[in-house]
Amino acid sequence: MNTTIPTSFSTDSVYRRLARVLDELPNRFPAAEDESDLRLLAKLFSEPEAELAAQLSLDLETPAQIAGRLGRDMRETAGLLKEMSRKGLITIGKTKEGRLGFGLMPFVVGIYEAQVNRMDAEMAELYEAYYQSAFHRALLEQPQVHRVIPVGESVKNNMEVRPFESASEIVNMAQSWGVVDCICRTQKALIGKPCGHPLDVCMILSTQPNAFDNNVTGIRMQTQEEALQTLQRAAQAGLVHCVSNHQRELWYICNCCTCSCGVLRGMAEMGIANVVARSAFVNQVDESLCVGCGECMQACQFSALTLEDVIRVDAMRCVGCGLCVPVCPQDALSLVRRPGEEDPPPTEEDWRQVRRSAHLH
Repeated sequence: MNTTIPTSFSTDSVYRRLARVLDELPNRFPAAEDESDLRLLAKLFSEPEAELAAQLSLDLETPAQIAGRLGRDMRETAGLLKEMSRKGLITIGKTKEGRLGFGLMPFVVGIYEAQVNRMDAEMAELYEAYYQSAFHRALLEQPQVHRVIPVGESVKNNMEVRPFESASEIVNMAQSWGVVDCICRTQKALIGKPCGHPLDVCMILSTQPNAFDNNVTGIRMQTQEEALQTLQRAAQAGLVHCVSNHQRELWYICNCCTCSCGVLRGMAEMGIANVVARSAFVNQVDESLCVGCGECMQACQFSALTLEDVIRVDAMRCVGCGLCVPVCPQDALSLVRRPGEEDPPPTEEDWRQVRRSAHLH
C-alpha cells in the first residue's frame, strides 16, 4: 500500500489517468474538486500499479497478451499483475481459453470491497472524504448495481419465487461458500461511527468447488450449512440482502444497512430513491389482522411504513426486503409480487456489454 500520499497531482499524473478510466465505466468514479479521489487512489496503488491498471481491459488477458500489447517486459508485468491481484486492485480469473488472466475492476463493486484486509484509519478517512465530496454522484448516474432480494420466509407460501430472487436458493446453487468482514461497517468504525450491526456477514459464492481453498484475500471458507446460518443471522440482525443486478453468476450476497453501506447510505443520507433495484416483491398488509402496534416500523430502514388506523405501505419506498414481516406479532404482513410493469427483470447483463465497450485500449 502506498504510504506517501501526494498533496497535489499534475495534469498528467498516473492517478488522474486511472481515475478517468474508472469513471468511463457505468459504475462510475466521479472526479472530486478537492482531489480526494486521487488521494484515495494514491493510497491504494503505487505509481507503477496505477499506470498498469489504467491500461488494462475489462476482458481478462494473460500476462503475455498484456505485455505484448503494451510493449512491456513479460516477467516484470506478470509479477506486478499477480501482486496487484493479491491486493484486490484488479480482477483475476480464467480467460475464455482457460488460461490465467487479469483485468480492470470497477471501483464499486470491485476494488473497494476487496480492501477489507488493507483498510486502516487513513484509508477510511480518505474514502469518507471522497464519498462526501463526489462519490455520491455515482449513485445518481450509474445503473442500479445492487438488487434487493427478500428474506425467504417473508414471501407467501403459495407464490412462485424464481431462483435468482431467493437468497437461500442462491446459496444452495453455489459450490463454494465464504464470508468476509463488511468493508462498509469496517470503514465507518475506523472513522469513529460504528453502527453496531455484525461485521462477519458479507458472503462470497462460487459455482466452482473448492474455489477459496488457496485464497489470499481473507475469505473465510464456510460449508453450505454455515452459509445458510450466516444468511439467517444477517436477517435476524435486520440487514438487507443485496446481490448484483443480474440473473446469473451471482457471486456475492451483501447484507447491508442504511447506516453504513456505501450504496444504501445514498438513500438514507442523500435521499437518492433509486440507488438500488427493488426486489420483485412489495409488502402487503392484511388489515383484518393488523392491530396497529407499530412494531414493524422499527424494522423498516426505508421509511416505507406509516401508522394510521392500521399500517400503511408506501409501495414506492418499499424495496421488498421483507425484514418487517417476521417482526409482526399478528402475522399481518407478507410480500406479494409487484404488478408486471413494476417488476422489471434484473438488468445488469444489458449494461455489462456497454461497460466492456466503454473502456478502450
